[in-house]
Amino acid sequence: MKSALYFCLLLLGLQVQGKQGSNLNDEQQEQKISQSPDDYSQAEGENLAHVKIAPSNADFAFKFYKQIRDEVGNNKNIFFSPLSISIAFATLSLGARSNTLRELHKGLAFNLTEKEIHEGFQHALQLLNDPNREVQLDIGNALFIDDQVKPLQKFLDDVRNFYYAELISSNFQNPPEAVKEINKYIETKTRGKIVDVLKDLDRDTVMVLANYIFFKGYWEKPFSNLRTRDDDFLVDAKNSVKVKMMQQNANFNIHRDENLSCWVVEIPYKGNVTSFFILPDEGTMEQVEDSLLKETVSKWLHSLEKRNIYLDLPKFSISGTYDVKGLFEKLGVTEVFSDQADLSGVVEKPLLKVSKAIHEATVDVSENGTEAAAVTVIGIVGMSAHFHSPPHIRFNRPFLMLIIDKSTDGLLFMGKIVKPAAKED
Repeated sequence: MKSALYFCLLLLGLQVQGKQGSNLNDEQQEQKISQSPDDYSQAEGENLAHVKIAPSNADFAFKFYKQIRDEVGNNKNIFFSPLSISIAFATLSLGARSNTLRELHKGLAFNLTEKEIHEGFQHALQLLNDPNREVQLDIGNALFIDDQVKPLQKFLDDVRNFYYAELISSNFQNPPEAVKEINKYIETKTRGKIVDVLKDLDRDTVMVLANYIFFKGYWEKPFSNLRTRDDDFLVDAKNSVKVKMMQQNANFNIHRDENLSCWVVEIPYKGNVTSFFILPDEGTMEQVEDSLLKETVSKWLHSLEKRNIYLDLPKFSISGTYDVKGLFEKLGVTEVFSDQADLSGVVEKPLLKVSKAIHEATVDVSENGTEAAAVTVIGIVGMSAHFHSPPHIRFNRPFLMLIIDKSTDGLLFMGKIVKPAAKED
């Protein structure tokens, strides 16, 4: 059977003027998440650290989605991993200070204390990486550090303790070799899904942070490939594309939102991960997108009813690349990219700022599951209803997709499918 795969990666390139410092020590080795969720069994309900961070992550996800939509337009595919971006910038925030830190927290929709933020991600990472889960889910971080730079010990301790980062000594004096090393790491962690993502490094780069998410699973109810047939997908009122349309007649959790004029269908994977496909009525996509809030999704989840339906869902493959720096600046996060950036919690000297941030993602959906990958690159530089008969829900026009880890309420991926076979640049 074809496996389902999700992957996210963040690269944080740190670049400085006038590098100082000494070699990294030898203790910086890969640190796997060894604590079990049972270590936190005393915590209950709202006191669970990951429960506190989940609403902030959802707020950021929907805010960022709308920013992408406004940037790329209504007729483009969208697919990204909000959790990857949140984890990456939360890790960076460990070294941010003053207004730079406040802007990052506001942009990421964090309304918690620093302790709650980092302990929330720490606990979420433990749950997500639990080896006893039925699904395979692996989330990790790596910090590549120039061997002539010595980050503050507290920063190194924090990225390891909260985000389980593997610390890797690298020679950024030889950029081609550093690029090769980082790309090899990425290719390995993504099981070959992401190859040669890093083309080059900005001058004087001294640090790269990589965050990845890998998920492998199967639909609880696979589609039979014997029922897959050619069909038309209506891109808009005037244009259509041919797709391979999967079909099945089974019981699914569904909800008809009459206020927003859309269908919501839950299609779970084996294990504790699920997906939601949202099908707006013709002409109502923008209305549904504008209403994407955690409160809306919560209402949908509480309104689901198990119904027998005829379901048509296209096999699709889409991808997208986004300038996270530009999108963040439009969200009001500007200082971390400017000469006023305060990342003094990373290294004492020299001063640092983020020079670029890029996110790339891809997804493939087929009869047996889903395969997806995402990459984010950040560079940091020195300053200068009831039914009488089974409804037939046909995803044969633009729709939305959410992939959620139910153990943490983490929104792993979200997107909009406008052209099922298109790969956006």
